[in-house]
Amino acid sequence: MRNFRLSPATAITAYAAMIMVTGVSLQASDADHKIEHAAKTSYNFKTYLKDDNIKVDSADGVVTLTGTVAREYHKFLAQETVVGLPGVKRVDNQLGVVGEQPAEHSDGWITMKVKTVLAFHKHVSATGTEVNTQNGVVTLTGKADTLGEKQLTGEYAKDVEGVTEVRNDLVIAKSNRRTMGDKVDDTSITAQVKSTLLFHKSTSMLATKVSTLNGVVSLNGEAKNAAERDLVTKLVEDIHGVQSVHNRMTVR
Repeated sequence: MRNFRLSPATAITAYAAMIMVTGVSLQASDADHKIEHAAKTSYNFKTYLKDDNIKVDSADGVVTLTGTVAREYHKFLAQETVVGLPGVKRVDNQLGVVGEQPAEHSDGWITMKVKTVLAFHKHVSATGTEVNTQNGVVTLTGKADTLGEKQLTGEYAKDVEGVTEVRNDLVIAKSNRRTMGDKVDDTSITAQVKSTLLFHKSTSMLATKVSTLNGVVSLNGEAKNAAERDLVTKLVEDIHGVQSVHNRMTVR
């Protein structure tokens, strides 16, 4: 067997290279841990996705989502929440949907979408509103704190795809609801904005670019007219965590 001896200079170079590689590896691992932690502690994961079984794994900024969710739109919300986190390069969404899902455009599907739309808006109550749909006609029951809240709940329900009519039977009565005290992170806000614009039929076809910094949402893209652009601003302003909206959308 031949013995190999490294010169002092070669040994130092090899050691330095090993330290450099190890350092880069540790930095990458630390960054991945931060991404995983930020996803799991985000507002959306703690609020809307808390009952789902989602595993977040990051490797060099490529995030893989595995596990199961209860609703199809939860897949989209989870992905959009993670994709906006610092350091994320790409998201591989392998989430599966468990349980029986309502058929598209069915009454159950419409009810689910109405409840989802109400959940993202802060000036209405998703928990205080019961939603029932029959042949596309949505009936709202429960309590609203003010007449304005009742009317706004009806407006939002009417602007969901498939809804033909809204019967607003909400009763105006103080419910002593507590406002959500958790701080809403920017990536959760952006994901909520994208979901909201997708679920409202008045804005579902708009190609709107969304970014958020310290609760300030910036919107870019095109609107057919000024009324459509103003509607986007109105919808986004009423999303949890939004402090203000900079709407830079241009009118065709």
